[in-house]
Amino acid sequence: MRGVSVFMAALYDAGRGRATPGLDQTYPIPQFGGMNDAQMEPMLRALAEAEAAQGRAEVPVGAVLVDAASGQVVAADGNRIIERNDPTAHAEMLVIRRAGEIRGAPRLADCDLYVSLEPCPMCAAAISLARIRRLYFGAYDAKGGGVEHGPRIFGQATCHHAPEIYGGIEEAAAAKLLQDFFRARR
Repeated sequence: MRGVSVFMAALYDAGRGRATPGLDQTYPIPQFGGMNDAQMEPMLRALAEAEAAQGRAEVPVGAVLVDAASGQVVAADGNRIIERNDPTAHAEMLVIRRAGEIRGAPRLADCDLYVSLEPCPMCAAAISLARIRRLYFGAYDAKGGGVEHGPRIFGQATCHHAPEIYGGIEEAAAAKLLQDFFRARR
């Protein structure tokens, strides 16, 4: 998967300073072989959600869940662990919960999830349980990741569903957000 991820990231040169679209924005669904500017918008929105989380003194991680058929944003949020005093209030968990409420269903098989950081084991398990179609993430997380690092949840025999995985999308921007955040805390 890592080779595909690097290939996809290399095909796109992200423009900075663009306005972040609202929840009513529709995104074209990425096709294998690269992503154009419009297809990168959900990841750019996830990065904007991460920046907003950082503004709340949260670890800067953002997530956006998109309906795969229409490209419509279903839910978007950033970490809210400190704000809610909830250790499970990770960006991924928040958007999955919100999408379940909106759709009135626990399964989100027709959705794609964009996250600024490789999901942790808890979030990877929730992604599997929600049956999310595709997972796109920015920075790899060698210490706390649960997708391509650590327990590699989707590769476990007990995992009932594994999404298509594309990592390393906007990796440098996502990693810089995290590095700057933790550098400022030291």
